[in-house]
Amino acid sequence: MDASTILLIVTGTGEYASGNLPTGLWLSELTHIYHSAEEQGYEITVASPKGGNVPIDPESLKPLLLDKISRKYWDDPAFRCMLQHTQSLDEISGKMFDCIYLAGRHGTMYDFPDNAVLQSIIKSHYESDKMVAAICHGVCGLLNVRLSDGEYLVREKELTGYSWFEEILARREKEVPFNLEETLKERGADYRKAFIPMTSKVLVDGNLITGQNPFSSKEIAKVILRQLEHSYINTRN
Repeated sequence: MDASTILLIVTGTGEYASGNLPTGLWLSELTHIYHSAEEQGYEITVASPKGGNVPIDPESLKPLLLDKISRKYWDDPAFRCMLQHTQSLDEISGKMFDCIYLAGRHGTMYDFPDNAVLQSIIKSHYESDKMVAAICHGVCGLLNVRLSDGEYLVREKELTGYSWFEEILARREKEVPFNLEETLKERGADYRKAFIPMTSKVLVDGNLITGQNPFSSKEIAKVILRQLEHSYINTRN
């Protein structure tokens, strides 16, 4: 079996527009899928809109939120070095992967939604029946993607993403540039969320996989790898 290829896309934005607070990548939303893919011997590419250094949201490094896997990678100099030298979306545009995965936290609200290269990458993969996955605010990257028929990719898709109530709980409702939950609904998405905020929820709709929040990191990694294995078996039969 040839190694599956996974493209992990992360933010390059390290602060809110107000400049009042730092943000960036929520570490566990990258480390869990990275760990699972690495264990399976998958070829992993990490990219950000402009390439280069990836800012890490300091909230995700707090001891109570830094789980064992995330701590392992954060303490790994090679992993930290990789995060300082990500490829740009322009560099990987035109390449095809078995799965593309959009990690989250609030930086993505600034450099994902209107990025034409990212939209093109997502469209081409989705329409080629490749897996498209996004977690938490990474779902912002799906918002403005239009398919060949002109419809929004998210239209009538059962999906999830960071809820507005979770923004309030995180005390970021006055910092964020828009309401992700409401915008998804405006695009026609069949938005779902966990009954209890800040708990794991992962949804699969065809080749689209979404996770609601950082607490979905472990589950979405399992679902993605299971779906990749299932897809491989189907192509062999």
